[in-house]
Amino acid sequence: MTYHKKVLEYFKNRRAFATILLVVVFFGFGIFLGFKNSPEIDKVFNVSGKEMGVATQADFSPFWKVWNDINEKYPNASKITDQNKIYGAISGLVGSLNDPYSVFFSPDDAKIFEDSIQGSFGGIGMEVGIKDKVLTVIAPLKDTPAYKANIKSGDKILKIDDTVTSDLSVDKAIKLIRGDAGTTVRLTVFHDGDKEPKEIKITRENINIPTLDTELRKDGIFVIRLYSFSANSAELFRGALKKFSTSGSDKLLLDLRGNPGGYLDSAVSMASWFLEGGKPVVTEDYGNNAKPKIYRSQGYNIFTDKLKFVILIDGGSASASEILAGAMQDYKKAILVGEKSYGKGSVQEVVKVTPDTLLKITVAKWLTPNGNSISEKGLTPDYVVPITTKDAETKNDSQLNKAVELLLKN
Repeated sequence: MTYHKKVLEYFKNRRAFATILLVVVFFGFGIFLGFKNSPEIDKVFNVSGKEMGVATQADFSPFWKVWNDINEKYPNASKITDQNKIYGAISGLVGSLNDPYSVFFSPDDAKIFEDSIQGSFGGIGMEVGIKDKVLTVIAPLKDTPAYKANIKSGDKILKIDDTVTSDLSVDKAIKLIRGDAGTTVRLTVFHDGDKEPKEIKITRENINIPTLDTELRKDGIFVIRLYSFSANSAELFRGALKKFSTSGSDKLLLDLRGNPGGYLDSAVSMASWFLEGGKPVVTEDYGNNAKPKIYRSQGYNIFTDKLKFVILIDGGSASASEILAGAMQDYKKAILVGEKSYGKGSVQEVVKVTPDTLLKITVAKWLTPNGNSISEKGLTPDYVVPITTKDAETKNDSQLNKAVELLLKN
């Protein structure tokens, strides 16, 4: 081959190589552009179930973009498992409901929750909820550490030990408050009327929930103080009413102040002593045009219209307390005295999401017989009687005094 031909062959091979290289570069650049402009979900690998169909028009691409940005930019992203990111996302999804009683439980939290509804735990003996987006005491139970530490209904809990409560769900707050008997917990509490919050140190005990006390006063008024709607409260209430019937009194005072509720069936059974059979006591409204569930009186109805009946309620009266008091008010069987009730009128269902995770979600709202939503409004007494600072200082029970006045009125 001549020198001239060798030179031509060399340049021919160079052009072919350059052409191939150019094609490869453009092909690679095309793949890069395609990947960059492809849906964010297509950039996510090693996550199962991401293609599952969902009946929604919502745009999920921002979610997956944030997912990818976290993996690319966050310094410690590799230390957070993809599964824990999913759990965090689910918690945020449930949080979008703005319902303090709906919560997702990761495996660790799910185990604690399941254990808590099966066994006996140490604690301080108070019911808490979220009110106006603040962790709030519904009611301390009588003779418990919280009660003895002067915790009051309506107190705002700002910190549990060193944990600020602003972002805590009710269940996570309860998890922090509970503990072994003999250990202590520090609560930073803001009492209504105080200028500054105060820290209260409380020693946990094994809590035995009290149910009721009875008293026949010298003025002839028979008092039933009901502290909770426990599994045996309906039977104990029946025994208390039997004492009332044999006392010869026609004046009944039921004190539901500070009663955070409990078993729905107990409230329905108690209401049945004052109502004809078949009368609605409470309705579970499931919304979305679903058929409501109505709980009706069992029709014991042993008391005549001559019965004088007053019920005391306050901001610590919640759930089953509101069901019983609401039914008595709607049917005009009793006069309500005190302060507006708490407004805990929703029904939760526990759903197993995976073998080791749970979703506790609100599925219905409770309505009184007249259709009033307990969770939205609470109950407003027929006679609103606040406990003033002076009442508290002098231990004057102005609510009880008003109830007595009404019962003794001819």
